[in-house]
Amino acid sequence: MEFALSRNWWLLVVRGVLAVLFGVMALLWPGLTFLVLVLFFGAYALLDGIAALVSAVSGHHGRDRWWALLFEGIVGIAAGGITLFWPGITELALLAVIAFWAMATGIFEILTAIRLRRQMEGEWTLGLAGALSFVFGALVVLMPRAGALALVWLIAAYAILFGVLLIALGFQLRNWGSEPHAMRM
Repeated sequence: MEFALSRNWWLLVVRGVLAVLFGVMALLWPGLTFLVLVLFFGAYALLDGIAALVSAVSGHHGRDRWWALLFEGIVGIAAGGITLFWPGITELALLAVIAFWAMATGIFEILTAIRLRRQMEGEWTLGLAGALSFVFGALVVLMPRAGALALVWLIAAYAILFGVLLIALGFQLRNWGSEPHAMRM
């Protein structure tokens, strides 16, 4: 599993860049309407889910836990699909989709980080990204009636920080995969 992750390090970087772009677009567009936020989130969740699914499917031969990335990809694609096919959903329904997606993603990222802890240094970035995802989802559940602008800023800040952590992990995996001990996996 770890060798396949290091071989596909670029997918984490792509996911991170998508998250940062989503966050920056949300911050730079202060008059963001709810519909545009819905479409941004839907596109991001769909692309992130596809990237996670590709990570799970590509080279999973003999890997334990490839199913965690597979599930994360399916959840991302479902969240993105629901959001894009029904953009007129209510604010509370969108918040529930965002919260479920963030908490599910967070749990699986934490589990993957725990597994990687035995194999490499720097796994804390994925664990921190997972904890951030879960806390973000929990905050959305606890404060569903936050103002639209505050929600946009919260989502943007989360996406940027999450993206930076994924990019950092991707480059750590690239470096780890090029080390001699990584080739024995």
